[in-house]
Amino acid sequence: MNAVVETSQEKVTLNNGLQMPSIGLGVLKSKNGGEVEDAVLHALETGYRLIDTASVYGNEAGVGNAIQQSGIDREEIFLTTKVWNTDQRKDRTFDAFEKSLEHLQTDYVDLYLVHWPVGGHFVDTYKAMEKIYASGRAKAIGVSNFQTHHLTELMKSTSIVPAVNQIEMHPWLQQKDLLRFSQQHGIQVEAWRPIMMGRVTEIPELNRIAGKYGKSEVQITLRWLIQKGVVVIPKSVTKSRIQSNFEIFDFKLTPEEMILIEMLDRGIRLGPDPDNFSF
Repeated sequence: MNAVVETSQEKVTLNNGLQMPSIGLGVLKSKNGGEVEDAVLHALETGYRLIDTASVYGNEAGVGNAIQQSGIDREEIFLTTKVWNTDQRKDRTFDAFEKSLEHLQTDYVDLYLVHWPVGGHFVDTYKAMEKIYASGRAKAIGVSNFQTHHLTELMKSTSIVPAVNQIEMHPWLQQKDLLRFSQQHGIQVEAWRPIMMGRVTEIPELNRIAGKYGKSEVQITLRWLIQKGVVVIPKSVTKSRIQSNFEIFDFKLTPEEMILIEMLDRGIRLGPDPDNFSF
């Protein structure tokens, strides 16, 4: 019997009807083996049900081990992985997917993403993923780090609108036009690096709002994104932070506070630029 008590959390409904938790654990740079296994296990014990990994992270095996050890039914966990740039060739995508399934110790993933928009290849890669989706081994497919022009090109040449676009998004990089375009086309936006590697603690406006609610600047930022309809996947291997990142469902920001945070946008990236990325 599952002994884990699930904490209440919100969900979003993707364009194919699949439900996705609004917060998950990101495992970028979490070391394969004990580190990532401990992080995933603690997240699942806390109540997280979304785990986000990628083949290039080199820790899919650890994620799979943790899910197996958790005792939680696979169907309760929303598992995401991604096809890496060097496998974005029509003849490689299927093999890459099979390897991910093997590492994750599962016969399906809930979401399979194109990791970066590799020019000349991402359309063929996505077409291969459409076949994987048709087979039922990916419950949803989508993209990561796609700008509006990438999405436009993709949708002109494929038949399935991406369920998700996972992008860098935080108070200093809000990508409002891309968010609006995605929402207009039924594409769920998911934010990576949402707490700016902890730098949200440096923002005075967030300091003040955090003080009002007795929350941290990190919790305020995650709550802001979720209220905007954006899924968040903060990365941590520290138990206390994994716990506190999840404690964001017992308060709600006011419209005025939402607007105040909207005004913090500086267009500053902390990660690679999809239009100037060394693929």
